[in-house]
Amino acid sequence: MGEWIFHDSHDEKYRSPFGAVPCCQKVVLHLGIKRLAQVEAVILRIWENNNKARDLKMSLEKRQDLVDFYGTEITAAEVGLYWYYFVIISDGRVYYYGNNEEKLGGQGTLWEQAPPAFQITVYQDDFEVPAWFTNSVMYQIFVDRFYNGQAEGKVENPKPGCLLHARWDDSPCYLKEADGTIQRWNFFGGNLQGVLKKLPYLKELGVGVIYLNPIFEAPSNHKYDTADYKKIDPMFGDQEIFRELCAKARELNIRIILDGVFSHTGSDSIYFNMEGNYPELGAYQSKKSPYYSWYRFKKYPDEYESWWGIGSLPNVHELDPSYLEFILHGQDSVVKHWLKMGAAGWRLDVADELPDEFIQEMRRVMKKVDPDSLLLGEVWEDASHKISYGENRRYLWGQELDSVMNYPFRQILLEFLLGYGDAHLLQRRLMSLYENYPRPHFYSNMNLIGSHDVPRILTLLGEAPLEHTLKERKREKFKLNPHQRRLGLARLKLLVLFQMTFPGVPAIYYGDEAGLEGYSDPYNRGTYPWGKEDADLLAFYKKAIALRNNYTAFQKGRWLSLWDKGEVYGFLRIYQDEVFLVVLNRQQTAAQKVTLELSPEHQGFWKEVFPQEKAGQLEGNTLEIVLRPLEGKVFTKVK
Repeated sequence: MGEWIFHDSHDEKYRSPFGAVPCCQKVVLHLGIKRLAQVEAVILRIWENNNKARDLKMSLEKRQDLVDFYGTEITAAEVGLYWYYFVIISDGRVYYYGNNEEKLGGQGTLWEQAPPAFQITVYQDDFEVPAWFTNSVMYQIFVDRFYNGQAEGKVENPKPGCLLHARWDDSPCYLKEADGTIQRWNFFGGNLQGVLKKLPYLKELGVGVIYLNPIFEAPSNHKYDTADYKKIDPMFGDQEIFRELCAKARELNIRIILDGVFSHTGSDSIYFNMEGNYPELGAYQSKKSPYYSWYRFKKYPDEYESWWGIGSLPNVHELDPSYLEFILHGQDSVVKHWLKMGAAGWRLDVADELPDEFIQEMRRVMKKVDPDSLLLGEVWEDASHKISYGENRRYLWGQELDSVMNYPFRQILLEFLLGYGDAHLLQRRLMSLYENYPRPHFYSNMNLIGSHDVPRILTLLGEAPLEHTLKERKREKFKLNPHQRRLGLARLKLLVLFQMTFPGVPAIYYGDEAGLEGYSDPYNRGTYPWGKEDADLLAFYKKAIALRNNYTAFQKGRWLSLWDKGEVYGFLRIYQDEVFLVVLNRQQTAAQKVTLELSPEHQGFWKEVFPQEKAGQLEGNTLEIVLRPLEGKVFTKVK
């Protein structure tokens, strides 16, 4: 039905330029219609953000191969999201042509009613991301579980009533009340001194950015229940060790990013002080508290807004003037203080629960203190059109976040490797992100495959039983059997190679490179297995990271898909005279042979650079490649 009307938002014949555009950019749109019926009118229906739609009549511009091409030009005059579809009146009937059912962009679909719209992201034209971040590999550390740097493993300043594990390789666990609240927090003793002592390891691994889960004083082991924003948790160290860590890391060309939890505090904090553990007058104790206006009480003092209804995490009013002064504007505000101590940026926890105005102001404050600082946001969906609390979020408009946690990337690759959809679907889903994200954001996406909020990637790739089918004790003790682990490791290597060669900033969750397994929290937060690492996997990580770090093409080169059929996916990365071909076979039992058609400028001599290094000659205009099961290869064009 739709074969007589054509529009492909990924093809510059139909939309030029491709993808997101800077503000005030002109965009040319075309619609092709086969001359099978009388066409009375072709209309572009377009609207900006949440404004009213307007109709623009499209003109017949040319006829080619029995297809009429109608065109019009728009100017993206304001930052935000532009949406469009086409209305065609033919033989007295009204047709609609819009985005496909999956809303992935590219080739559209004919509809009999108002269709899903195509998206154009418009961003501030002077927006840039710090180059040090875009060119780096990132490493995330859950501090309590990484390394204890104290002499003989002594645990400094343990919390009253906390549980200390006697063995570093114990499995983490929770001791909960009947209602699910935590009765006692458990700790292993990792600290900032441990991170400092392991900087040589991280440098050897090839890391350029360390993202620390929260390190400020808090009762929990995860520290997302902040008690004092101006104080390092005593179990982790103090301000001086943090300053030393940042300085020593910079000497190794490694920067430190902090986790900012600004949508809520802990109930056991200076600011709320429900438990009365602090000398300050907390908001829970008195309406005369200097912090009272920070919180949203429904019925004082016991009924108040909290994060996801968790009473120990009272929400704050982020735009309260005194809160803004404390976190952002004051001479020694929280954000300014830690940047001056040596932090290179902040990761915003639950960015979708922070007002856009807060994020914009935080960016302004940060860039004034350090123009090269980085603001990263936790976002789980396509951040370009994320909606929270009924509002289109402005994360990628050029006024807020430098980068976002690319959970869609993780999901897309995970599902491909597990056999959900073929390489063509993989390509379409990646192209949707490429189309929707401004180019600076696409190349600075935090491309993670693991984090403290999701099961360990190796557990998932090894096809462990679904965790909801196992009882708690089974989940805690579960390990992949030898067959599952071999499968998981082979897939993980393929995923890591993809991660290190694809546009964006590859992010490693501590211990993934050593072969850690584990279901969801707390089992995904096990200790780093020092001395018991999977040596083969760790060597693979180092080699793949070195490949990325050694070639500019993998950091900022053009990305061009070359093969997206069945089980095999292949793409080019091109930067000046660096040309690389990456091909990956997800098939776990059979070799795959692909014959790649190369354009004239890419024909010639090619050399395999990963995992082997050997020369090969391209014959004619094709390159034949054989991939073993679950194998990935990288070739470079020889000059």
